[in-house]
Amino acid sequence: MFGVTILGNNSAIPAFDRHPTAQVVTLNDQLFLFDCGEGTQMQFSHYKIRRSRINHIFISHLHGDHYFGLMGLLTSYGLLSRQTDLHLYGPALLKPIIDLQLQAASTTLPYQLHFHPIEKEGMLVDDKKFTVECFSTRHRIECWGFIVREKKKPRRINKAEIVKYDIPAVYYERLQEGADYINKDGSVVKNDSVTLATTPSKSYAFAADTIYDESLAEKVKGVSLLYHETTYLKDLHERAALRFHSTTVEAAAIALKAGVGNLLIGHFSSKYELLDEFLDEARSVFPNTQLALEGSTYTI
Repeated sequence: MFGVTILGNNSAIPAFDRHPTAQVVTLNDQLFLFDCGEGTQMQFSHYKIRRSRINHIFISHLHGDHYFGLMGLLTSYGLLSRQTDLHLYGPALLKPIIDLQLQAASTTLPYQLHFHPIEKEGMLVDDKKFTVECFSTRHRIECWGFIVREKKKPRRINKAEIVKYDIPAVYYERLQEGADYINKDGSVVKNDSVTLATTPSKSYAFAADTIYDESLAEKVKGVSLLYHETTYLKDLHERAALRFHSTTVEAAAIALKAGVGNLLIGHFSSKYELLDEFLDEARSVFPNTQLALEGSTYTI
């Protein structure tokens, strides 16, 4: 299963029972937390998220609505006697903030917290089943987006066909990697005649906070699902630009330019109680758009 569960979809000020940004991405047996606004722990309980399965936390930037829930979560893990290592990725300034709060409270965590400062675009995690990479976004302060990608699954051996060519089992692994087979007489057995393609690998991009920036489209090109902020409706595009945020139609334009499969929009301003117009405006540009609604899981 590959999906994203929305725990918070509002911008800076909680309103209308909407909370600041937090998302949990599930990839088979892995859980990743993207941002950790106020109330994230309560949302874990409300939506029955198993926090103990989260081993990687990614913080996009140091505006409070994206990380003010982090310190509480880290100390709660300690109170719950967590022993498993925890990996935290974020701007370098996050580390002294955490250290100061632990020192002020005379708190020693019972688990190993590995802090990975994000200093440039590129790979953050390279696992045998997935990768997580980061890219910069244009916001008022240093800000990072993240992409989770499944590792491409190997091709499957077509046993019904492979026996016809008397291919030894020792060569199966290379066939699964896409290689052709060359017989002793020099004839070539094409890979696609003896193997079957598996489902294409999928990907999720979390674009964090950003002004409208067409260069972002290249960074998230072709992802299966893109999350892009839409703090304002299109009539407030000047306010959005002034505050380094985006509107509905701007997010949709990025999705269209990037050729993504689907678009998920969130980070709604607290000036709006109803969200239907957000969906209508975005879909007028990019039809495959959904609202990021709290408690909902979107399959990738």
